[in-house]
Amino acid sequence: MTEPVAVRPPKPLYSNVSPAVPSPCSGVCRLDEQKVCQGCFRHVEDIREWRSADDDRRRVICAQATLRKSAI
Repeated sequence: MTEPVAVRPPKPLYSNVSPAVPSPCSGVCRLDEQKVCQGCFRHVEDIREWRSADDDRRRVICAQATLRKSAI
């Protein structure tokens, strides 16, 4: 008897690429002690959410990252 094949979850409604809100990823992917990326200043949860976030949410994530960057 064969094992059932795992069913993939549906793809998110949005993609990783948006012409309206480009990804802030700089390619320097290192998390600090607070789980904030030292390259783009997004929290790890924001990075995970990015792919499924709509443009409005992406703008909020970018604004929060900008605040983190300016605080250093």
